[in-house]
Amino acid sequence: MPIRPSIRAALALLLLLLAPRVYAQEAEVSPATRLARAEADVRAVDRALDLRVDDDARGALRERIIAARVAATAATADLADQLALVDARLAGLGPAGGAEAGDLRAQRQQLSRQHMVLDSSVKRGRLIGVEAQQLADELDQSVAERFSQTIAARSPSPVLPGFWVAVLDALPRDLRRAEGYLANGVDAVTRSRGRVWPALFGLLAALAIGFPARTAAQRLGQRFLIEDAPGHRVRRSAAAIWRVMIGTVAPFLAVAVLMAGLRWARLLPTTWEAVADALTVATTYACFASAVTGALLMRNQPSWRVAPIADDVAIELRPYSWLLAAIAFVSYMLEALNGAIGTSPAAQSATHVLEIILHLALLAGALLAVGRLRANRAEEAATAPMRAGLGAVALVAWLLALATLAALLLGFLGFALFVMQLIGWSVVLAAATYLLMAAADDLAVTVFARDSALGRALSRGLGLRGAVVDQFGVLLSGVVRLTLALVALGLFFVPFGTGSGIGTLLARLGLLAQGVQVGGISVSPGAIVRGIAVLFIGLALVRAFRRWLEDKYLPATDLDGSARNSVGLVARYVGIALAVIWALASLGIGVERIALLLSALSVGIGFGLQAITSNFVSGLILLAERPIKIGDWIRVGTDEGDVKRISVRSTEIALADHSTLIVPNSELITKSVLNKTLAGPLGRIQIQFAVPLEADADRVSAIVAETFAAETEILDDPAPKVFIDSIADGRIFFNCFAHVASPRVAYGTRSAVLTVLLRSFRKENIDIGTIPQRMELIGRKEDMD
Repeated sequence: MPIRPSIRAALALLLLLLAPRVYAQEAEVSPATRLARAEADVRAVDRALDLRVDDDARGALRERIIAARVAATAATADLADQLALVDARLAGLGPAGGAEAGDLRAQRQQLSRQHMVLDSSVKRGRLIGVEAQQLADELDQSVAERFSQTIAARSPSPVLPGFWVAVLDALPRDLRRAEGYLANGVDAVTRSRGRVWPALFGLLAALAIGFPARTAAQRLGQRFLIEDAPGHRVRRSAAAIWRVMIGTVAPFLAVAVLMAGLRWARLLPTTWEAVADALTVATTYACFASAVTGALLMRNQPSWRVAPIADDVAIELRPYSWLLAAIAFVSYMLEALNGAIGTSPAAQSATHVLEIILHLALLAGALLAVGRLRANRAEEAATAPMRAGLGAVALVAWLLALATLAALLLGFLGFALFVMQLIGWSVVLAAATYLLMAAADDLAVTVFARDSALGRALSRGLGLRGAVVDQFGVLLSGVVRLTLALVALGLFFVPFGTGSGIGTLLARLGLLAQGVQVGGISVSPGAIVRGIAVLFIGLALVRAFRRWLEDKYLPATDLDGSARNSVGLVARYVGIALAVIWALASLGIGVERIALLLSALSVGIGFGLQAITSNFVSGLILLAERPIKIGDWIRVGTDEGDVKRISVRSTEIALADHSTLIVPNSELITKSVLNKTLAGPLGRIQIQFAVPLEADADRVSAIVAETFAAETEILDDPAPKVFIDSIADGRIFFNCFAHVASPRVAYGTRSAVLTVLLRSFRKENIDIGTIPQRMELIGRKEDMD
């Protein structure tokens, strides 16, 4: 399995805990000193590669060269900043003149010397970084070549008699080596005259940590989660993570205490140190594998289960997780014993065959169990859809098992063992990644929720809407889960020879922190976080300015509501644009690059975004010229209503049936629009009717004037008007006008006036009906004859 020695893991963990102090101490050292140290490390690694190095030394050299590259990159960046300051001071002095003062000349000479030294150091630092990268690539290539040779090596097939004949021939020598290794260790212990009681104390402490303390810690954590942890999802994920931590740390501490007691008692000779370290690593990894798979399955506590796994599946697969951990322990210890004893290649091949067979049996048993569960479920619910993903994974696993079996029979033991170990590592890594992703999602979504304590504090303190808080929690969850997936992907490829353990991973993270060059721009996690922070600060300032503008300044002006809305919208979009430019500038993207990007997008805007651009420009024209304002009563085509909102893309019009008509701004600019309130807020009603020619026209005009005067909605100024429009076909045609306060009440007022007029004309016996029509049929003369 891809496991590293415990000492290296402990040092890496110690590095993580002491990282702030180490970085603070490094920051106090001058960049030139750090660059000199990095150059010395590069030269030392280069000289070491001239000699023959083993795998462990190669991994240490790789970690050292990557750390040197990180230091050289950081020191070069600091020196480049100092060089930029010196150049700025030289530019501030201006060009050298003939009659320059003595102090200015001396300062210019000093700055010029500093420029030369810093420029030389920056170039040297960049060269060191290139050399370090070349050495790292060389180490990677050598590791990859050795890995390729290992998996491509072929030995006699284990089904042939010659394979086992070689094992039996080498067995006496291997037994003598094992006896000698054991005898040397016992002899060293006897000669050291060690004390028994420290070893006994270490054994008792290890038993106490491994059993009662571990159980008590699990119960204590579960009791705390039940009583104090917020949210069911957070409790569930925290319980799984706590179970993995206790299941891993407790065995590690138990074995470490036991080994410390043996060393204290002088009962652990130097020749057994490698096996002791291997025992610590194997125990820790096996317990981690068992704990992480157990936390994922949660066989005895289904209500605390994170993954959507059925109870029968969890019960069926739990024994296989224990077998996986046991096989991993046995495999690692066999490899350690073979290395410590120095067994023959035949014996090592035999142990490899044993490991492959154990892995194959475990994989086949697990796949058969999963297939049996799927078959039972299909019989119980024949119409239920089966998960295609699980079937595809099972098919791939069967194909890998068959390929491994074929490789075993053909003698490619390295390839077969690698595939089986990779499958086991993938299962453990996938389970750990799933638990961490679920925990990250549960924690982010629960903490950053609108109804949580933090969400309410953010809403009150920053004025954020509840939806914004929820969206931030979802986005944070996505970012953390994506980061975990990338880290898991990198750890998955560790067995391929692309990494050298935790130290290399930390060194790679250090390189990532220095930034990645993309199109001439250095993109780093710190720069991204800084850009996001600047963007949020800029948007907060825009929000505060717009609130001051709308609540304080604009009410003190003589502008109407529509004008205030226009000013507020323009201020909002301009502020957002400035905030985005500020954030991009914090990432190192200057205004000239933004202009270049906009010019590159102009072709796409001209073709694909032409309509959107037209609406945007039309919206700016509407906000600037204000031919249509909020509150206007307009008619667009056959629809008319109130203008409720004007944005840079469209305008919303509230119709009489309480629906909303959304009109693109380009339609309001390029086509005819009737604005009934542009010149003034008044509305007008028009009434037309006809009376017979013998009717009293003066009396009709008086009735209409009295009706207008009696209606409260009709204004006295402008005064209503009654006109005789024409006389035709024996009837007098009247055309009457009156004004109301708003076009919105014109329709109802006109209806009320018509109702009163009909009642008055009926009382006065004035006919306002249509002219009676008479139809005559005239026959032809021939028909009459």
